[in-house]
Amino acid sequence: MKGTPHFKEEHCAPALNLEMRKILDLQAPIMSLQSVLEDLLVATSDGLLHLIHWEGMTNGRKAINLCTVPFSVDLQSSRAGSFLGFADVHIRDMEYCATLDGFAVVFNDGKIGFITPVSSRFTAEQLHGVWPQDVVDGTCVAVNNKYRLMAFGCASGTVQVYTIDNTTGAMLLSHKLELTAKQYPDIWNKTGAVKLVKWSPDNSVVIVTWENGGLSLWSVFGAQLICTLGGDFAYRSDGTKKDPLKINSMSWGAEGYHLWVVSGFGAHNSGIESDFKNVVKQPGILLFQFIKSVLTVNPCMSNQEQVLLQGEDRLYLNCGEASQTQSARSSSAHSEHKAGGGKSPFADSGLESQGLSTLLGHRHWHVVQISNTYLESNWPIRFSAIDKLGQNIAVVGKFGFAHYSLLTKKWKLFGNITQEQNMIVTGGLAWWDDFIVLACYNISDRQEELRVYLRTSNLDNAFAHITKAQAETLLLSVFRDMVIVFRADCSICLYSIERKSDGPNTTAGIQVLQEVSMSRYIPHPFLVVSVTLTSVSTENGITLKMPQQARDAESIMLNLAGQLIMMQRDRSGPQIREKDSNPNQRKLLPFCPPVVLAQSVENVWTTCRANKQKRHLLEALWLSCGGAGMKVWLPLFPRDHRKPHSFLSQRIMLPFHINIYPLAVLFEDALVLGAVNDTLLYDSLYARNSAREQLEVLFPYCVVERTSQIYLHHILRQLLVRNLGEQALLLAQSCATLPYFPHVLELMLHEVLEEEATSREPIPDPLLPTVAKFITEFPLFLQTVVHCARKTEYALWNYLFAAVGNPKDLFEECLMAQDLDTAASYLIILQNMEVPAVSRQHATLLFNTALEQGKWDLCRHMIRFLKAIGSGESETPPSTPTAQEPSSSGGFEFFRNRSISLSQSAENVPASKFSLQKTLSMPSGPSGKRWSKDSDCAENMYIDMMLWRHARRLLEEVRLKDLGCFAAQLGFELISWLCKERTRAARVDNFVLALKRLHKDFLWPLPIIPASSLSSPFKNGRYRTVGEQLLKSQSADPFLSLEIDTGVSNVQRSQSWLGNIGPTHHEIDTASSHGPQMQDAFLSPLSNKGDECSIGSATDLTESSSVVDGDWTMVDENFSTLSLTPSELEHISMELASKGPHKSQVQLRYLLHIFMEAGCLDWCIVIGLILRESSIINQILVITQSSEVDGEMLRNIRTGLHAVDRWASTDCPGYKPFLNIIKPQVQKLSDLTEEQVQPEAFQPITVGKTPEHTSARAEESRGSSGHGSIPQGEVGGSSLVSRKEDDTALAEEEESFQDGTYDCSVS
Repeated sequence: MKGTPHFKEEHCAPALNLEMRKILDLQAPIMSLQSVLEDLLVATSDGLLHLIHWEGMTNGRKAINLCTVPFSVDLQSSRAGSFLGFADVHIRDMEYCATLDGFAVVFNDGKIGFITPVSSRFTAEQLHGVWPQDVVDGTCVAVNNKYRLMAFGCASGTVQVYTIDNTTGAMLLSHKLELTAKQYPDIWNKTGAVKLVKWSPDNSVVIVTWENGGLSLWSVFGAQLICTLGGDFAYRSDGTKKDPLKINSMSWGAEGYHLWVVSGFGAHNSGIESDFKNVVKQPGILLFQFIKSVLTVNPCMSNQEQVLLQGEDRLYLNCGEASQTQSARSSSAHSEHKAGGGKSPFADSGLESQGLSTLLGHRHWHVVQISNTYLESNWPIRFSAIDKLGQNIAVVGKFGFAHYSLLTKKWKLFGNITQEQNMIVTGGLAWWDDFIVLACYNISDRQEELRVYLRTSNLDNAFAHITKAQAETLLLSVFRDMVIVFRADCSICLYSIERKSDGPNTTAGIQVLQEVSMSRYIPHPFLVVSVTLTSVSTENGITLKMPQQARDAESIMLNLAGQLIMMQRDRSGPQIREKDSNPNQRKLLPFCPPVVLAQSVENVWTTCRANKQKRHLLEALWLSCGGAGMKVWLPLFPRDHRKPHSFLSQRIMLPFHINIYPLAVLFEDALVLGAVNDTLLYDSLYARNSAREQLEVLFPYCVVERTSQIYLHHILRQLLVRNLGEQALLLAQSCATLPYFPHVLELMLHEVLEEEATSREPIPDPLLPTVAKFITEFPLFLQTVVHCARKTEYALWNYLFAAVGNPKDLFEECLMAQDLDTAASYLIILQNMEVPAVSRQHATLLFNTALEQGKWDLCRHMIRFLKAIGSGESETPPSTPTAQEPSSSGGFEFFRNRSISLSQSAENVPASKFSLQKTLSMPSGPSGKRWSKDSDCAENMYIDMMLWRHARRLLEEVRLKDLGCFAAQLGFELISWLCKERTRAARVDNFVLALKRLHKDFLWPLPIIPASSLSSPFKNGRYRTVGEQLLKSQSADPFLSLEIDTGVSNVQRSQSWLGNIGPTHHEIDTASSHGPQMQDAFLSPLSNKGDECSIGSATDLTESSSVVDGDWTMVDENFSTLSLTPSELEHISMELASKGPHKSQVQLRYLLHIFMEAGCLDWCIVIGLILRESSIINQILVITQSSEVDGEMLRNIRTGLHAVDRWASTDCPGYKPFLNIIKPQVQKLSDLTEEQVQPEAFQPITVGKTPEHTSARAEESRGSSGHGSIPQGEVGGSSLVSRKEDDTALAEEEESFQDGTYDCSVS
């Protein structure tokens, strides 16, 4: 083949010219051809090997007959060996391995072997073969020169990978590539024999295809990366089965970015209709595109925490996010979304905290398209590198290099194209601060060089620092301020690199520090996969004579064809050198002889950062071992700086399996990052009609996604297995702040439990008790156990709790620790493991504690739970009841339904939901059937008893605010209960104490006396201003409120309202009376209503009982027309200042409403006092006169008021003006009690008014005061608004209270 001269390389493909030189007839079909250096090796089917010179001459050499080549198990056994003893033996497939200097062969009978020339002469006498005895079904072979591996495909569908033992020369099985039944259940009849095996050009992956079709990609040591036999590839999106893709021949493209495939189909094609069979049988050419990790070609990137994948013309980064270097954790993904003019996101210090969440936040890559100008003449990309901060990327193509900034989104190329075309980068490239370090060959000078370019200056050799090198550089890596280079003469050279500022230009200077020859240990320079300098050594710094040596103890890590070799500095000599004046002396310590650390190593990760808290993770060495998973070489530290035991090693190698292929290790975060191949099924619309389309439909669309995995639990477990619990504890404590640490403990417990509890054989030394004991060291112990139990099946619980302790004890521990949610989880376990009586007993305990702490959600669940146990549903944990028709359910379920729909606002709720009056009605009629259809169910009685007991306690302790919350949140029928308890728990024993307590609970200020109000009491002032109408409303009010508030039966009440105002007002009324249950109004904030309610919002229209409601509403409506004098304004401001928060006011009025309806007049008096509204007191006194009230209660009220008067005189003069206003009423009360009339018991249902009267009376007074003193026409206006607000306030109150903030808002 000759290229035609003078073609311009960058503009067109070379024209090729093929000529025939000579024909050789070998008289037998040719089975295999191999080029061996200057010769061509041909195997024919008659069992001969021909060695032919490329010039076409046989050189007079005889063909070698395979029967004369001796074969043995290894080269040490007798020289003779056995011969291939059958007649028609010939080679089916063979491949030459340069680094092993021999042939891997597959014979026609399925035996496999390796033939090596004993000396340099290639004759029959000089050949010798080795073979493994047990393989008899070989089909094909491929050789990996870099790792010295031979992959033999077998008829069973597996691939056996062999290597040659250096000492004996025998073939050793390294590993197998086999699909397990675990991933592909019916795999054995799916694949057939292995058809083709091909290693990629960079020797980092192998592709395997089978006779029955299918394609799989594996890493060097057997980690499966892609397999097309999985479900994604086997079925179309409509569920029909596809035939796997059958491959006749395949070849990798340049740099392994492409796989060219010639596909062929068998005659039988079930998936395709018969018309097209003949068309589709024809082979087609497919091209698969791949992207690869930068570690495959530029292993110096392994000390970084970014995942960087390179394709032929683009790069995929996971960064932008947490680069987690010592400097700010910066983000490039964010720069995509910011406006260009803004401050650079990288400079933004606010990103430091982003850390992990951004690193793992999404699955998308940051894709950088490589500059077309550069690719035109330098396709494809050979190396790439990213800097520590993840802000700059450099790429190397055929010639020269280019770099890109993720901040500016700009590429920088050589200004002078000749300089670019004059350099070929040979050993990869790396970033050092702002500099790009690379090793290259200078074509014009024919010289190997090491160059350093500054990122910020123009890309030109004038700004580069160039050092000449003796031999070609194969690998290059940067560690701190050192560059380590591996050369083709098997020597390692260390350079120091430092920044130099000479005048305007900043450059970097490079000096040779040390050279180490490795030729004794390395048979072939091409076998070295990676070389890095690390601070990892066998000593962990404690035993060294000087501690800083540990940090600087550079060891060389060399991956030699999968063997990890470490060479440490030799510190056995005298250490006096350290104190010499020349600092470079220290670095010249010689290296010890190499030590092999591990086999089958694909990648190595280490970091030079230091962190006292996480020394275990940062001083460890991480290895990726292909199919064997990962390994970590972990340092072991003695506790509290004690002297380490001499018999304990200072490091330990721990293997562990992870489910992803690792591409980067986040050291502090205990995470491995990777990439995974995923598929998107698509069916072409015309797949069935066009044969061309069919091939593409056979193969789904593949996407590469980012992925990550925690590995900490594996390491902790491995340490516990080895009785290194103390080390495990140190390591775990250092990571306890990680957000997913609880998950780590849970995973560890879960995995050990699953393995041990389901194992068939007895386990001699179970690990579960150790793990359980280990987890108890952490405060999350109780949660970890219960979460683990809830996620495992019931059958394993006994085994688990035998190790961690009795669930009853754990439940009690949760209660003691006040961790009620976890206790609730244990309750579900107890319910399944114990008899109902035990779970009821524990549920009661939890219910009472939850009531005490105001955990209402939990209380509701507990009520459901207790009912479920009682109704015999104890087999399954109770499920949340479904929403029922509100009309058919009682208060509690009504509440459940309401609370579920928090997103609705009150406007959207249908009217029917408000038609429930049962919550406020007497316990007569249907309201008794609150809990279940079985109204006399003992369970409900049991729950009611507990609720009553709690309510009684709250009242006794004067905790009205808690009582309101409790009633609202649990749908507790407060009114009916108060009616029963009126003379017992609902009595006020100490008015002064109650008053003080309410002031404190509701954040209500004690009144003070303003100077001006001494002459003119404010109340009168206000009435004068607002006008005469209020006097009317005051006189009309008590009667109306008497009728309504003391509880005319529901039917009457609703009729009277409907008669008056129609449904609109009815809805409003019931809405207000159900205030506490109405959690719908959450989303309408008070401020949204604008001026309309600026003053109205200060009051509550829930109660018809107070004049002030009407009073304020009037002010609201006529505000613009009123003219207030300055002194009156001062009054109003004083009055507002002496009021508590708006929510408290709403709550107090709501409670007033409740107590009024229940006939607890003494409580009404206390609330009237705190609100300082004489109308309330008047109203109560009117009730006491007009109806038969218990004399005991009247006496109690009288003595209470006298006590308050005495207290006001001594401690709180601010109350005196108000007490003076109500004095005449109090006097009347005294007269009343002295008459000593013995009235009948107070009966709120019969107020002595007929329904007709009621409605007439209501209609009469509606114009003036009514439920809101608004003329009828305006019902839809402000009253609706402020009603909504009240409900909002109530609901918000409940929420805020629940959240534990003291925001003063009950219900």
